[in-house]
Order: sequence, then C-alpha cells, then structure tokens
Amino acid sequence: MSQNRDAASSAPQVGPWVLDTREIGHRAGSSRSYTRDAPAPAGFGLDMIGVPEGAPVELDLLAESVVEGVLISGTAAADLAGECSRCLDPISEEIEIELRELYAFPDSTTDATTDEDEVSRVVDELIDLEPAVRDAMLLEMPTSPVCSEDCQGLCTGCGVKWAELSPDHTHETMDPRWAALRERFGGNEEEN
Repeated sequence: MSQNRDAASSAPQVGPWVLDTREIGHRAGSSRSYTRDAPAPAGFGLDMIGVPEGAPVELDLLAESVVEGVLISGTAAADLAGECSRCLDPISEEIEIELRELYAFPDSTTDATTDEDEVSRVVDELIDLEPAVRDAMLLEMPTSPVCSEDCQGLCTGCGVKWAELSPDHTHETMDPRWAALRERFGGNEEEN
C-alpha cells in the first residue's frame, strides 16, 4: 500500500494551468482539445485593473503535437475588476485573448537554437500555461481604465466627482504673487 502512495506522490502534478504532453503524444499531427476553468493566481493584472485572485480564467485550447514541440492555440477569457483611473469608481469588464504559443521539446532544434525567453519549453512532459496566458492578458488590459469615455474625474480642489458637482462649481484660486498684497490691504484682487 505504501508503494502506491509513494508512486502517486512522485507523479507529476497536473493542475488546471498545466497540460501533460503524454496525453497528446509526440507524434506530429496528434492533437487534443482542452476546455477548463483555471483559478487566477495573485497579481494577475495591472495596478488599476486585473483578474481577481481565484476568479476563473476560461481556457478553450487546442494542443497540437508538431515536430519541434507542442503548439497551443485557442482563447482565454476572464472578468476584470478594478477602478476608474479618473474618478476611482469600481469597474468591471470582460477580457478575451487569442493564444498561440509553441512549447519546444527538450533537445529539439528549436530548444537548442533559441533563448529561454524566446520560446516556451516543455518541462518534464508538462506545459505550464499560466505565464503565456498572463502575459497575453496583461498586453490587452487597459493601463488607464475608465468607467466611461466621458468620465470627467475628480475636482482637484475638493476631490468630489465632477459628475456630482454643479456646472458652476469653482474654487477661488489666487495668484500667489498677489497674496501678500491681499494680506496687507485686505479685499480681493478685483477690489484692489
């Protein structure tokens, strides 16, 4: 009984972000479709918007064995949450990306002739999809998300949303060069 447990614990761990290439085979032309939800890890986004930790990322992928490795193609979709960069209101939107990534087999020509950051690799017969999906999604996320294109943001004087203020809302600002005269003689600039 303990031998079975030891064998199971030494088997590669395949989770929602990981594909086992043994399911596909190394024969060029063989393929397999995958549809699954993978939980978003922490930090799956930008400063103002991202996929909340643990939220599902829907993967609809085709893994094709090719001469040099495994070609992964398909889509990944998720719900984004964040805040408007102008008024700081909470926002949510959907994101869907197209994914097409080659994972090179160890000791293949591609593996030998490319740098680690140029082409992803099959490691111990496994493919980790999370880095490729994260990178593709980060490139599609807005760096300055807005709740609406006509959002006016916040008043710099009082911090209230412009949409909630009256059209004649202003803050008296005085040119600092006139401040000393106002203190000495009183009144406002128009009176002096």
